[in-house]
Amino acid sequence: MAFVQEHGIVLTAARGPVPRMAEVIAGESIKGSWWAHPKSHQIFAMFQQLTESPDILVCRFINGKVTLIHRRLWPALVRLAERFEPGQLSQVHEEHTAAGRHETHDVPYPTWVPADIFDDAKLLSVDDAMRMLGPAAIPGRKGSTAV
Repeated sequence: MAFVQEHGIVLTAARGPVPRMAEVIAGESIKGSWWAHPKSHQIFAMFQQLTESPDILVCRFINGKVTLIHRRLWPALVRLAERFEPGQLSQVHEEHTAAGRHETHDVPYPTWVPADIFDDAKLLSVDDAMRMLGPAAIPGRKGSTAV
């Protein structure tokens, strides 16, 4: 959690312009799927903890890949929301059914956004919001927020 809070935006496993959480948990670079890594159970358990946190938005913000965004950046996302594709800001819920299937459910933006985040977003200028998101995001580029 501290790592996500510090970096603000983290990819779960995909390669991109921000750190990969799977590699942070593994303590090394991962070639191929993290499922094949000796620490795969630890990685999966940590992913579950992170995705269940009320302070982490799970979405497909960077290049359509599963991205974790800490709550401290949510006001910036809301302030700049019109610059992103709707799917980038949809909250992703992943669930493993009793039958062993993996299901994903999206909660569209702005349904998932708490009222206090809207209030905080109103206090931000566009420039402040862009500074908060930093170089990991360039609003207005379809399908890619990478620098």
